[in-house]
Amino acid sequence: MQAQALEHRLISDEHFTVDGTLVEAWAGHKSFKPKGTSSDKGPDDPGNPTVDFRGQKRSNATHASTTDPDARLYRKSFGTESKLCYAGHVLMENRNGLAINGRLTVATSRSEREAAEEMVRDIPGTRRITLGGDKAYDVHEFVDTLRSLNVSPHIAGKNATYSMIDGRTTRHPGYDLSQKKRKRVEEIFGWLKTVGLMRKTRHRGSARVGWMFMFSLATYNILRMGNLLASTA
Repeated sequence: MQAQALEHRLISDEHFTVDGTLVEAWAGHKSFKPKGTSSDKGPDDPGNPTVDFRGQKRSNATHASTTDPDARLYRKSFGTESKLCYAGHVLMENRNGLAINGRLTVATSRSEREAAEEMVRDIPGTRRITLGGDKAYDVHEFVDTLRSLNVSPHIAGKNATYSMIDGRTTRHPGYDLSQKKRKRVEEIFGWLKTVGLMRKTRHRGSARVGWMFMFSLATYNILRMGNLLASTA
């Protein structure tokens, strides 16, 4: 598929965007129980037991889902609800908004940057490229890694005091263009969560959920390429 996109000059080989999203697991909060514990007392309603979370400190270090042990309790940002979920990651080229790589990982505070680094290393060639991203990627270690890989970090800065993105990057006109283009990755996630049914997975386990995530991503590319080729015919 990527070879066909290259043949028709549909994808850029130097300008990219990375982003991540949460994929809600097929598991509820009631399944998130202390590790290594069991209760001899049966539930009042086996199909929908009563669970009282008040006063409990629950974390991934001490608890796990009995429905889907690979899922992690996580929230994307402060003020949002914590959910049992996975993290989905996409590397998009900036010319036509096609996904050229993807990952599904456990959801952690580092998973977006770790997946981004893996996908950047998979990009063929040694020429300098640009990588757009949101403020979650504005971290010293990640930005330094990108520069060592010959990647210009076109990342949205957190603020003037703490940002790792300075005039070396922002002075170039391409930086502002990357900031505009990177928002197109939300179109991919929007399609995945509505048409691709990835808002909440119907499967359990990272292997199956990951396969479905990549299958949905490939389907998006097929439809997107079809529309692009039809418009140029």
